[in-house]
Amino acid sequence: MTFRPLHDRLLVRRVESESKTAGGIIIPDTAKEKPQEGKVIAVGPGARDESGKLIALDVKVGDRILFGKWSGTEIKLNGEDLLIMKEGDVMGVIERTSALEKAA
Repeated sequence: MTFRPLHDRLLVRRVESESKTAGGIIIPDTAKEKPQEGKVIAVGPGARDESGKLIALDVKVGDRILFGKWSGTEIKLNGEDLLIMKEGDVMGVIERTSALEKAA
C-alpha cells in the first residue's frame, strides 16, 4: 500500500536516538524519550494561498528534520510506525556539511 499526503502535510519516519550518553551511560528503553528527529518519506503538493495559487513545500523527500515533541499524528502503515504532520510543525532541516560527510 502506498500513501500520498495531501496539501502541506508530510509523512515522517522517526530516527532512533543513541541509547548511550556522551559520558557512556546506557539509557534503558523505559527512560528514553521519543526522538524529535525524523526522515521525510513523502510530501504533499503544497498549500494554497488566498488566490488559489499553489505554494510548494520547503522540505523534500529524504530530508532529515527536527520537530516538536508532540507534533504530528502517529499512524501505523504496513506495520511501521510513522508520523503525519504539517510543514508548520517542522522546526528545521538538518543539513550535513562536507566536513561531516567526509568523516562519516
